[in-house]
Amino acid sequence: MAEKQNFLLGYGERLVEKLAPPPTNPSKAHPYSLEEARTRLSPKVLSASKALASLPPEACPNDEAVALLTLHPAYLAKSYFPIELLRAIGVEAVGSRSRDVTPQKWTRKQSPKSTVTAELYVAGPRSNFAALGQFVARISDATPVAADLIKVEDFRAQAPKDRLKALNSDAKEPLLEVVLHAKPIPAFDFVIEGFEEYLDQFNVTLDLDRRIYAEGLCFLPVRVPVDVVNEVVKFSFLRVAREMPRLRQFQPITRAVPGFSPFSCDLPTQGALDRETRVAVFDGGISKNTNLDPWVHRRRPPKMSKSVAEFRRHGTAVTSALLFGPLEDGQTAPRPYAAVDHYRVLDDKTEQDNQEELYSVLLRIRDVLQSRQYEFVNLSIGPDLPIEDNEVHAWTSVLDQLLASGRILAAIAVGNGGERDKTLGYHRIQTPADCVNALSIGASNRTGTTWRPASYSSVGPGRCPGVVKPDALAFGGSSREPFWVLGTQNPPSAVPVRGTSFAAPNALRTALAIRAHFGPVLTPLALKALLLHSCEDGNHTRADMGWGRIPAAIEDIVLSDEQTAQIVYQGELAPKQWLRVPIPLPLEKLRGNVTLSATFCFATPTDPQDPIHYTRGGLEVRFRPHHTKRKDPDQENADSSYFFQAKSLYPTEVELRADAHKWETTLHQSRTLRSSSLSSPAFDIHYNARAGGRNATSASNIPYALVITVHAPRTKDLYSKVVQRYRTILEPLQPTIRIPIRPV
Repeated sequence: MAEKQNFLLGYGERLVEKLAPPPTNPSKAHPYSLEEARTRLSPKVLSASKALASLPPEACPNDEAVALLTLHPAYLAKSYFPIELLRAIGVEAVGSRSRDVTPQKWTRKQSPKSTVTAELYVAGPRSNFAALGQFVARISDATPVAADLIKVEDFRAQAPKDRLKALNSDAKEPLLEVVLHAKPIPAFDFVIEGFEEYLDQFNVTLDLDRRIYAEGLCFLPVRVPVDVVNEVVKFSFLRVAREMPRLRQFQPITRAVPGFSPFSCDLPTQGALDRETRVAVFDGGISKNTNLDPWVHRRRPPKMSKSVAEFRRHGTAVTSALLFGPLEDGQTAPRPYAAVDHYRVLDDKTEQDNQEELYSVLLRIRDVLQSRQYEFVNLSIGPDLPIEDNEVHAWTSVLDQLLASGRILAAIAVGNGGERDKTLGYHRIQTPADCVNALSIGASNRTGTTWRPASYSSVGPGRCPGVVKPDALAFGGSSREPFWVLGTQNPPSAVPVRGTSFAAPNALRTALAIRAHFGPVLTPLALKALLLHSCEDGNHTRADMGWGRIPAAIEDIVLSDEQTAQIVYQGELAPKQWLRVPIPLPLEKLRGNVTLSATFCFATPTDPQDPIHYTRGGLEVRFRPHHTKRKDPDQENADSSYFFQAKSLYPTEVELRADAHKWETTLHQSRTLRSSSLSSPAFDIHYNARAGGRNATSASNIPYALVITVHAPRTKDLYSKVVQRYRTILEPLQPTIRIPIRPV
C-alpha cells in the first residue's frame, strides 16, 4: 500500500466561479384535462364539505376547518404548487405529508401504480369549503386556476380517528402529545384559544406554559381521559395525537457486558490538546467519584432537581467515550482533544415520570444552545420513539432549527432498537436522529476490519428527505468486543459497555481530533463532510450503516498518497445561484482509469409541518466531465451527466420519487472514468430554495462544504502535480497542533 503523507488541500472555494443560469424547458404533459378534473373532483368536494359541516362548531375555531388536498404525483416539484387555486378558494396551506396513491391516469407509458405524492393540509372558513363545488363548476379553461385544478388527484376531509395514533398503555388518563397547525404569531392565536375552549367541555386542562412551537406546528402535552379521546381528536386544527413517548431507557445496553471484568485505568496528566474548543454534552451528569475535572466542567440548567445514580453512570460513560475513546487495558488513557461542558439535563423527576418530563429535557437543551455558542454537541439521550414518515417530532423540529446555521456539529445517537419488531417499524432510528442538520450515528460491533453494524443499532431508512440515516457508524461495542469506558469507581477503573450512546461521542471525537490538528480552518460542516467522505462501506446495506463506518485512524481522513489528491471546498450558496466548481487535475494528461469521489454537505432551515418537503434548501448538481464535448455545437455549456443519483440512496426512493436526491443535505458518490473522458471537469451546482413545498419568496444563503478526491493509480505523482498547478490557489492544510496519528 502506498504511504500516506500528503495533507488535505484546502481553499478549493477559490476555484469556484459564478455561472449564468442554463436554459430550461418548462413544457409538461398533463394527465387530466379540465373537464376530467371537474368530473373526478366534484363528488369528492361535495363529500368533504359535508364531513366538515358535520363537525361540532366548537371543533372549528372561527368556523374554520382543515381539509386534505392530494396532488397528482406528476406535480411534486415546488414550481407546481397550486397557489392560484388555493388563493381563489380562499384557503391556506398549513402543512403537508406524504401519501401513497394510484392515480387514475398517468403521464408515462406504463399503467399507473402506487406512488408517493404530497397531500396538503388546507385551512379556511367552512363556508368556503361548502361553496367549493359550485366554484369548481365555474372555472374557465386556459386560466391559472384551471392549470392548478388539473394537478389535484384527491380532495377529502380527514376522519378524526385518523388523527389518533394507537395508544400503547392502559392508563385511564394517558398523557398525549397533541400537535396543532399553529404558528407562534397572533394570527394563529384563535387556534390555541379555540382548542383550550374546546377541551373545557370535557374538563381537560391545557397547560400552555409547556407548549413548543416549531415553524407551523405547536406541540402540547395534554392528559386526556381515555373515554373522551375520540372527541378531542375531532378538533379540526389538530394534526396528530399520540401517546407521549418516554425517554430512552439506559438499561440493559449500558450494563456491564457479561464475561468481562473491570480493569484499572490511569488518566493523562495534561489538559486538552485544543484549549480553544469546548464540547457541550447533554446527559445525566458526571459522578463525583470520577476524576474528570481537568477536562470537564459540570453544568446544570436552572430549576434542576436531584441527580440519579443510573443517569450519572450513563453521563460519565458518554463523556469518557468523548474524551478518551475506547480505553485499553494496560495503557494510560489518551490525552483528550477538547474539554467538555457536561450539562446534566436529567434529574429524579425524569426518573419518576420521564414521559411527563420529556419536554422539560428538550427545553433545557434548547435554552443552552440558544444562549451559548458551541461548535460541537453530543446527544446520547432522546425519546424512545422510532421515526414516522409523515410526522416530525418536537425534538427533531427544535434541534434542526438550532442546527440550521451549519455552525454546530451535533452527533446524535440513533438508539438501540435494532432488534425490535421490524414489521411495525420499531427497529428504525429513533427521534431526534432524523435531524437532517445533525450527524446521526449508529454503532459497529468491532474496531477491526471484520466489522459489521451492531445488531442493537437502530437502522434506516430515514424520512425522505433525510433518507440516508444513520449518517454513519462508529464503534459502539458488542458482547464480544465491548466499549471500555470510565466507571464511577474511585480510583478510576474501566468498565465494559455497548450502545449507540458511545458510538456517537466516539464519532464526534474523530471530528475533534481533526479540529485539534488543523485548528478552526475547517468549519463544523466541513468536518462532517470529511467524516462521511472517508467512510468505509464494508459491503453492508445502506439502511444498516448509512454511508459506512467512520475510519478508526484519522490518517485515513487527513492524509493521502501521491496517486491521490483530496480537496476541501467551503462557502455559502445564494438562492437561485449557479456556481461552477472545477475538479483540480494536473496539466499533463492522465493515464488509465481515474476515480472521482465527492461529498456535498449543506445545512438548511426546515419545515416540520411539511415532512415530504422538510428541507428548505436543495442542490441540483450537474457533472461536466469534458469541457469541449457538446452534442449541439451551439450549446453554451459542455455536456452534462449525472453524478449523484437517487439510486445511490435506496432503490425504493428511485421508484417513488426521481428528484428525491436533490433535497438531501448530504450527497455522496464515487465514479470511475477513463482518463481520456476528463478535461477540465467540473460540477455545476444550483441552490434551490423552497418553503412549504412551494417556491420561496425570500430565502437566506446556506453554508456548504464539499470534499473531492481524485485518485489516478497510474499517475504516481498526481498530488505533487496538482499542488504545482494550483500553487497560488490551493494550500496543503498545515497542522497547528501536532497530535499522534493513531486509531481514535
